[in-house]
Amino acid sequence: MADPGRAFALTLVDELARGGMTDACLAPGSRSTPLALALAEHPGVRLHVHLDERAAAYFALGAAKRSGRPVAALCTSGTAAANFHPAVLEAHHARAPLLVLTADRPPELRDTGANQTVDQLKLFGAAVRWFCEVGLPTAGPAAGAYWRSVGARAVAAATGPPAGPVHLNVAFTEPLVPAEPGAPAAGRPDGAPWTASAPLPRLPDPAEVRELAARVRATPRGLLVAGWGPVLDPDAADAFAAASGWPVLADPLSGARRGPHAVSTYDALVRDRDFAAANRPGLVLRVGAAPTSQVLVDPDGAWPDPGRAAAIRLAVDPSALLAAVAGELDGAGGEEAWLDAWTGAERAARATLDRLLDGWDEPFEGRVARDLVAALPDSATLVVGSSMPVRDVDAFARPRDGLAWVANRGASGIDGLVATALGVAAVADGPVAALCGDLSFVHDATSVLGAARRPDPVTFVVCDNDGGGIFSFLPQAGLPADRFEELFGTPHGLDLAGLAAVAGLDHQRLTRAGELPPALDKALAAGRSNVLLVRGDRAVNAARHREAVAAVAAALRGTGR
Repeated sequence: MADPGRAFALTLVDELARGGMTDACLAPGSRSTPLALALAEHPGVRLHVHLDERAAAYFALGAAKRSGRPVAALCTSGTAAANFHPAVLEAHHARAPLLVLTADRPPELRDTGANQTVDQLKLFGAAVRWFCEVGLPTAGPAAGAYWRSVGARAVAAATGPPAGPVHLNVAFTEPLVPAEPGAPAAGRPDGAPWTASAPLPRLPDPAEVRELAARVRATPRGLLVAGWGPVLDPDAADAFAAASGWPVLADPLSGARRGPHAVSTYDALVRDRDFAAANRPGLVLRVGAAPTSQVLVDPDGAWPDPGRAAAIRLAVDPSALLAAVAGELDGAGGEEAWLDAWTGAERAARATLDRLLDGWDEPFEGRVARDLVAALPDSATLVVGSSMPVRDVDAFARPRDGLAWVANRGASGIDGLVATALGVAAVADGPVAALCGDLSFVHDATSVLGAARRPDPVTFVVCDNDGGGIFSFLPQAGLPADRFEELFGTPHGLDLAGLAAVAGLDHQRLTRAGELPPALDKALAAGRSNVLLVRGDRAVNAARHREAVAAVAAALRGTGR
């Protein structure tokens, strides 16, 4: 083995591909050359090259979230590796299978002042499912088995359960550019992984099903709350709702906001004290992140209960559990008046919100969110930005089916949104749109500048209110106006159309709410990434939100609910 570094790189990449990795990202660097060449040469891997590490990592994150397959992000040593950290944290909290490959100098150079050398051991702390200091590649009869075992274990740890990021720190010595073609170490026959690991969901025990079914029967005034996070089969949620007679309060990101039991206006409903007091549930069955006694269902055994309200925690596959409980109930649950109270309030609130939004011709951000969700075609993916966009989608989007959803809600950061959306588009089967604020768009400007050269397009719908819109809804809004604007509103005064133009992206300014659907159709048909800029005002937006909540409360009083 004349060049063990070359052989190692070829072997590791081949083993990752055998484990299901089809996409990888890198930012250029010298120390990572052996792995960069191996990724570029492997016939089963699509390589996406980025100018900076943060963009590469978020692109990989988006591809991993949308596909469910492990996706690699490769960088050179030093601060390059540190720029992966935000995406690693999001992958950890969102349970996305991210393979983090950091090249390194030989260990004897640490703490010597050697150029571009930092301590990369366990750089990401407890945020990874597995860390491995692979060591300098050396020749030997057992080298191939070791390298392939590392690759197989990395895929297994990344795909879980629970899925999440894995960090392989790989040192290379000079020469970094191979002098000969080289070859990977022998693997298993027929392209099989060195060690196959099949992540199997934990199915509910019959006793768990019977106990939960008994609780549901005993509590006809209950709610099924579906948050973002675990993959939930909407058919199973529908079956449970029909059998239990419970309303379904589903975050759009869950994919379960559909069907006759769906209550899409719950945000406005529960803000009305009279309605909330009169319709307090006796039991909440919650799947996914939190929105009262609760039964918490999490397939990976995590503990997403910041309010410390869960009475029971079941570490099982949520779809299997809901389907099994529905079968056990056999339509015996529920209280008709309870379901009618919620669905009747939903109809009244939905009609009120839609009438209000349709009457506002200025591009109110809540209407932008509602109309975007409604106008996207079936098979599309909507990437929703954190801060106000995800809240507006939750508060105003109507129930619908046929969309895939991606959002960085693990750590709820606004960074990396553009790169995440581009990564989603690289693996999605249908069209991709992204809804974000102006700060998210500017924050990821390096990804904006590279978007035009990506072959898989994204339509970015950017709500530009010249600053941080969410702070107008928080206690900071009560500060003196000049101090609020300086520290929280943070107006940037940037011309986002100019940024799009510099990036080579087609763009359009929307000044009326009704312009969004036709502009979206045109943008999706263009076959290239483009930007729809929706100009708004932060103060007006906050006032419109308050008006919407007040209108729903008035509608509920008018119906006697």
